[in-house]
Amino acid sequence: MIEKQKKFTLASLVLVAAMLVLVIVLDQVIKPTDSMSMLLKVLQKGSIYALAAVSMNLLNGFTGLFSLGHAGFMLIGAYTYAIFTIPSDARDVVYQYYDAAVRLSFPEALSSVLGPFGTLLGVTLAIIAAGLVAALVAYLIGLPVLRLKSDYLAIATLGFAEVIRAVFQWGKLGPVTNGSNPLKSFVRINSFQIHLGGVSVSLSTFVPVLLSTVCIGLIVLLVNSTYGRSFKAIRDDEVAAEAMGVNLARHKMLSFCISSFFAGVSGAGLAMVLGISQASNFKSAMTYEILLMVVLGGIGSISGSCIGAMLFIAASEWWLRGLDSGSFLGINAPGVFRNGFRLVVFSVIIMIVVLFFRRGIMGDRELPDLLSRRRRRRKTGKGGGSNG
Repeated sequence: MIEKQKKFTLASLVLVAAMLVLVIVLDQVIKPTDSMSMLLKVLQKGSIYALAAVSMNLLNGFTGLFSLGHAGFMLIGAYTYAIFTIPSDARDVVYQYYDAAVRLSFPEALSSVLGPFGTLLGVTLAIIAAGLVAALVAYLIGLPVLRLKSDYLAIATLGFAEVIRAVFQWGKLGPVTNGSNPLKSFVRINSFQIHLGGVSVSLSTFVPVLLSTVCIGLIVLLVNSTYGRSFKAIRDDEVAAEAMGVNLARHKMLSFCISSFFAGVSGAGLAMVLGISQASNFKSAMTYEILLMVVLGGIGSISGSCIGAMLFIAASEWWLRGLDSGSFLGINAPGVFRNGFRLVVFSVIIMIVVLFFRRGIMGDRELPDLLSRRRRRRKTGKGGGSNG
């Protein structure tokens, strides 16, 4: 059993490495003017939303805490990353209506000492800071909120997310958050390039995919650890979990903070992809979209969250885009296909998926479970045939 687990882990690592290599190749082959350039945008945005969906699934699916404050923690992460990566020469332009209170740029400070590696290290520190600040705010919010259950918890976290968005647009905090004005000119994905022998290698898609892959991998390790089993026990039956020695308050807070940490990291990644950080983009509708990705993929399935996020972004941002411009699948019908029709069709598709996959595409299973089951069925079938 242990040898099979080791083989499967090795196969998973090889598969992930192959995927990352493929992303690098696509980054070089597909040009911004190509018709397939939308594939790169889907991979960039879809990978970040996959991390956001998995982090929400950690709380809602694996711990059983129904929270709707994800957009607020992503907002904190996006702003923290942007504030600490804006270069000094652009800060006065960005904060044109305020006197910037924060003058520190991690990439700029470290690049002056370590060169290009310092820039990469500075970006990494800013991303970690984004997660830590989001986790700290989650801890403060969780002290009163985690005493609530089910719908009351959802309403309370949703309210706190709206409060966070309003606070970040408050003029009194303008020297830090720039008020209702957007933050820009910080390090974004287009800045990641490697120059080898006069050849420029773009990493604009590789960076967000790598960031999400590493973070999702850490969440997988957490779910399979003793803490993850405690989370599942709380989800299944709090009374039984407490009788078995699980500290409910401690593990709920731990799950809430860890989920918020990775939500903050996904917010930083989204800021890198969009190239702008503004509180008005992180409305409650964003939380509902992430929750929809979790439900489509399957509550309690990390693989399902990733699949749901990718399908959601691909369908809404790429495949159905022609419905708003008057043409779709080679059919030109401006009178039928008009602006907003894409959302109607997308809503119908979602309803069909929910009707036929009531537990989501994956349910509570993972891709490895499906592969192992198919192998067992094949072996059983072969064995049954030989005995007959």
